[in-house]
Amino acid sequence: MEPLVIVLVVGSAVLHVAWNVRLKSAGDTLLAAAIGLVAGGLLIVPIGIAVWWLGGAVPLPADGVALGLVSGLIEAVYFYLLAEAYRRGDLSVVYPIARGTAPLILVVVGVGLLGERLGTAGWIGVTCLLAGFLALQRPWLALRAAMTGRRRPGPTGPIAFAVATGVAIAAYSTVDRVGTRLIDPVPYAAILWFSGSIVLATVVVLAGRARGWRDAAVVRPAAVGGILTLVAYLLVLYALSVAPLTAVAPLRESATVVAAAWGAVRMGEAVTRGDAARRIVASAVIVAGAVLLALDA
Repeated sequence: MEPLVIVLVVGSAVLHVAWNVRLKSAGDTLLAAAIGLVAGGLLIVPIGIAVWWLGGAVPLPADGVALGLVSGLIEAVYFYLLAEAYRRGDLSVVYPIARGTAPLILVVVGVGLLGERLGTAGWIGVTCLLAGFLALQRPWLALRAAMTGRRRPGPTGPIAFAVATGVAIAAYSTVDRVGTRLIDPVPYAAILWFSGSIVLATVVVLAGRARGWRDAAVVRPAAVGGILTLVAYLLVLYALSVAPLTAVAPLRESATVVAAAWGAVRMGEAVTRGDAARRIVASAVIVAGAVLLALDA
């Protein structure tokens, strides 16, 4: 992998963690996600138009535009699911599961539907992913609580939303891998951010959650977070335009350990030092699994 790709993806990972920390810390995560997406759209749409115009205003291919619109829809779904997951659970649990689910889904599609085969490294990677998920989720505690009639303490509700978020990540990563080969990443990002902003803003309004949009204490951090995730996404789009998805996606998952450590330690999500260590180690195992899958590709 070229050094430029590594710099792009690692930079994206750091910015992405910063955005997720802001989103998790927001009072209304769905409203914050919508504000962030709209703020990013207001910034990238005129830039995308300018880049397209300076490039000769060549008509964009219809299939590339369609992929950008579809990616924007998936992005809106992703933001919604992530916001709901953070409303229910911890950053150090939601983030690793959401990010780790994506490569696992891609493996299921490749092996189950496309007839691809995994080598030894790939199967070890799948094992690491599953082991990391189990260590984070600890489903045996929920089973024990159900058998004893006790309610299990801790973040159990967000797991389904975190997994669904991972599915959305796998979907838009696959779409973007094709779309950025048809259209320059900046105009492409403008298309998807435009469509995603409209969809998510509409959802927030229909859900009656738009009342806080005039509060500067809510809008400012959410808008800054939206710009952070926009820059992070642009870096990944450029990386996808010059490198294979199997190389870019796992490297981006390096942010998982950072997010887990930040949530467990800095945000006080872990109950004890042992609990913090469990979350961080489990996240590292998930990253190792993603890397092994990339090496096996």
